Amino acid sequence: MPQEYIEIHGARENNLKNVSVRIPKRKITIFTGVSGSGKSSIVFDTIATESQRLLNENFSMFVRNFLPKYSQPDADAIENLSMSIVVDQKRMGGGSHSTVGTVTDINTILRLMFSRIGQPHVGTSNVFGFNDPQGMCPNCHGLGRKLDVDLAKFLDTSKSLNDGAILFPEYAVNSWYWSQVISTGLFDPAKKLSKYTKKEMDDLLHSEPRKIKTKVGAKDFNMTFEGIVARFTNKYIKGDLKTKSERTQKTVEPFMTMGPCTLCNGTRLSQETLKCKIDGYHIADLTAMEIPELIEAVKKIKEPAAEPLVKALLERLQHLVDIGLEYLSLSRETDTLSGGESQRVKIVKHLGSSLTDVIYIFDEPSIGLHARDVHRMNELLQKLRDKGNTVIVVEHDPDVIKVADHVVDVGPQAGPQGGEIVYEGSYANLLKANTLTGRHMQQAIPLKDSFRKPTGKLPIKNAQVNNLKNVSVNLPTGVLTVVTGVAGSGKSSLINEVFQQQHPEAIVIDQAAVGVSSRSNPATYTGILDDIRKAFAAANKVPAALFSFNSKGACENCQGLGVIYTDLAFLNEAKTPCEVCGGKRFKDEVLAYKLNGKSISDVLALNVQQALQYFEIKEVVRKLQAMSDVGLDYLGLGQPLSTLSGGECQRIKLASELHKKGSIYIMDEPTTGLHLSDIGHLMQVIDRLVDTGNTVVVIEHNLHVIKNADWIVDLGPEGGSKGGQVMFEGTPRQLLDCTQSLTSAYLRH
Repeated sequence: MPQEYIEIHGARENNLKNVSVRIPKRKITIFTGVSGSGKSSIVFDTIATESQRLLNENFSMFVRNFLPKYSQPDADAIENLSMSIVVDQKRMGGGSHSTVGTVTDINTILRLMFSRIGQPHVGTSNVFGFNDPQGMCPNCHGLGRKLDVDLAKFLDTSKSLNDGAILFPEYAVNSWYWSQVISTGLFDPAKKLSKYTKKEMDDLLHSEPRKIKTKVGAKDFNMTFEGIVARFTNKYIKGDLKTKSERTQKTVEPFMTMGPCTLCNGTRLSQETLKCKIDGYHIADLTAMEIPELIEAVKKIKEPAAEPLVKALLERLQHLVDIGLEYLSLSRETDTLSGGESQRVKIVKHLGSSLTDVIYIFDEPSIGLHARDVHRMNELLQKLRDKGNTVIVVEHDPDVIKVADHVVDVGPQAGPQGGEIVYEGSYANLLKANTLTGRHMQQAIPLKDSFRKPTGKLPIKNAQVNNLKNVSVNLPTGVLTVVTGVAGSGKSSLINEVFQQQHPEAIVIDQAAVGVSSRSNPATYTGILDDIRKAFAAANKVPAALFSFNSKGACENCQGLGVIYTDLAFLNEAKTPCEVCGGKRFKDEVLAYKLNGKSISDVLALNVQQALQYFEIKEVVRKLQAMSDVGLDYLGLGQPLSTLSGGECQRIKLASELHKKGSIYIMDEPTTGLHLSDIGHLMQVIDRLVDTGNTVVVIEHNLHVIKNADWIVDLGPEGGSKGGQVMFEGTPRQLLDCTQSLTSAYLRH
């Protein structure tokens, strides 16, 4: 069969310069090139967008009203497209009602199995769903967690009631509520709470309201006694605390905690549902197991009626193992997954599909993967290809690029200096090509010879979050520490949860979005726009507010957006440049004011590199230089922040924090989205941070970063319950001799 191609002619999205390219069908094609070179403009904004748009056109006008709208990409022609499935790194939302089991549809099969062969029979499959009113726990509404009383802060069980065992101020000794508890006659006021029987403790804490006769002076008196936790819950948790006075809120809040629901113990399901079991397990027992343990439990189910369900379950669970997520459980909430984990969970859904001739598009699938696991990802891409699909990958990792049948290198640089195809062909020939990617693929990074001496230490004590096994470790100050280990080994739990909690002064530079509005851009985020506006105002002797498209200077027709949106119901929302300002966002009178020959609109159209040559304002130059240092030369000053990738968001945050001294910085995989040639620049920035007296802690898999560390903390040995231990602490050179560390093996290799 002759080779077929997806053909693109004259693509001009974003910075693309009339690009024409042929992508072989049913092969793995990998797009490489520096950040901002135009890879995503070809793969996502041109191929994926056009494929989704054409697919949606097959539906009726009525249905199209409810589908996402895609506008036609700017290209002369795009031919031979198939249906595309984009597997990106957007973190999964869904809140606490969405788990690994629900998004992979594995829970659906489990629920069906329990409704068919579970004993005693309790109903149809929806009874086993915590998102269904029939199945959810009535106490926590299927969340598994509930705002509750923090008993450790509420009671001191080493004391008696007379000594003030109830720490909540309303029950202070000799207060009215304290007297109520004593006068019930149910409790010995001199007995320590630790010596109470279970019945006495239950009465004290959870007793239903009951009438009790008591004497006040010489008179008999009826009063209602209610358990102290029950009363607190009714008054402050069920009754909305926010409606109480600020003083009351401050008094009460320390005694409350978000804890597992006391009725369902965090299983999220009703008591009726939990009675139904298979081989002694209820459904929540199974979803709480790690995947390998769950596979073993499912294999033991021998009921003939459930055979097809068992087969389907084992197939999907095996996909989770193949993809390197065996350390997860089905009950893990999706909003706690990293970007890389989210991407791999999404793939599981497609692996069982029998559709062929689909275009699968991946955005840096190696993110968050240890070098040990990259081969699993590669096998997966090959499996999709061998089923007869076209696989297109945007990637920087040399170990993934190796498996390409065809490579397209975009460049030569970023932004306006990019947008061209600089190489097309085999991986072997890429290594000989004189492009940035070709040259850097060949470079071996040496291990550092000398290591900085720590100036002190930052302790992490008894960390037990998630899978951490009571970890205590000291992070040295004044040096670059890299925390390594396979996915799921506990790196993020140790640093992003425990270390941050114990050292709240640390500056966190993560990949969360920095702006979602089309009105925020690099100039507003870094604060240079204020200085630019002042400079324009001083040069032209007019108010600075005129030079803001969110204020007095905004074009009145488009309110400073630069475009007019027209709602066309089932068709794409039409976005047309504003005919009054021509997309420049400002009033004509504002554009007449100049600074060194340029209007405010001209200045916002500059990229960081061009702006560095144009400006002489000291503070502006310093901030622009910081953005240039972190590899963002190509970003336009007026580019909306909502268009930045996770890696770009992290680097713009880094640029805005670079001037601080004596700080602790935490970075989570800062090489995300970075080309091999840019990692060197990033290392120079990190080194400069450390050399000016800062402490930098980086969670990273990239060997270039690991080889440049002063200190390594390696977690493992595996992910999930088999991880959570410190395998190694020391310099990268000492790590070479550590045989039990998986990272060490790849460092030697």
